[in-house]
Amino acid sequence: MIVLQEISKFFGEAKAVDNISFEIKEGETLILLGTSGCGKTTTLKMINRLVEPSQGIIKVNDENILTQSPEKLRRNIGYVLQHHGLFPHYTIAENIEVVPSLLKWDNKKKQQRTKELLDKLHLPYDEFAKLYPSQLSGGQQQRVGVARALAADAPVLLMDEPFGALDPVTRSDIRTELMQLEEFKRKTIIMVTHDIQEAFIYGDRICLMDKGKIVQMGTPHELLFHPANEFVSGFLEEQRLQLEFKTISLQNVWEHLDGQQIIDETVTSSLNVHNSVWEAMEYLTGTSHHKKTELNIKNDEQNQIKQVNLNHVLQAFNTYKDLKHE
Repeated sequence: MIVLQEISKFFGEAKAVDNISFEIKEGETLILLGTSGCGKTTTLKMINRLVEPSQGIIKVNDENILTQSPEKLRRNIGYVLQHHGLFPHYTIAENIEVVPSLLKWDNKKKQQRTKELLDKLHLPYDEFAKLYPSQLSGGQQQRVGVARALAADAPVLLMDEPFGALDPVTRSDIRTELMQLEEFKRKTIIMVTHDIQEAFIYGDRICLMDKGKIVQMGTPHELLFHPANEFVSGFLEEQRLQLEFKTISLQNVWEHLDGQQIIDETVTSSLNVHNSVWEAMEYLTGTSHHKKTELNIKNDEQNQIKQVNLNHVLQAFNTYKDLKHE
């Protein structure tokens, strides 16, 4: 879907990006993560030619991006900025309809798409469409920025620190909303973030960069349990335990999970094995509104339901970790 081949970017004599290569599959979410000034934002901007590469080739859908105009390229790539980038003198509806207008959609189609996105992002069309950005909160403005990036339903979405300017509570709320949107599930996404937790929540794979180079690319699980070097281990160390809770799934620990096997077919499950250990702990400790002392977990592949408590979950988690580190 997206291929970078031996890409470098120079600013004068300084090398911001140093001969990097990677490929992103259709429907994958890749996170560009790393230290400040490591080249992750420059890399992102080269994909839609906001920054021109100094060397190398970038292809989107097997087409070299340098063979088409930047304007045409960007109409097929959604882009979400950290500070929303809304036009202050356009209404909310006009901001969302910028790219559809360039693509010459008719007014009815534009309005339908705008209404659909605003409603999904909890900004009812009748209430918000005619307002201006200055009349919205920061979180609402960022939702509109996301809606604008999604408006033309481009197959590729670039996100540059999309939640970095928001307070933690608003950031968490928007993350949850976006992960539930069908539009996100079917797109190829590249996102820049400095937030390690965010990278592990969103990323199918993570590209960890330092000084313009790729240090390691892999799944969250691979970075945690198979770090390429001491830089990777050190970068994750401060948040390692929480990252492990969120990365290790109940399926990973299933064979170590003691508890009562439920035979009664009328019993329903609360979570399934694709949920994380962290989500099970939230359920059992009261950090979610579901607080219970026991939890039913379903394994569809084995057609089983296990009833477990917090101690069962923690013991299985620790056993799994011990085996991974042997």
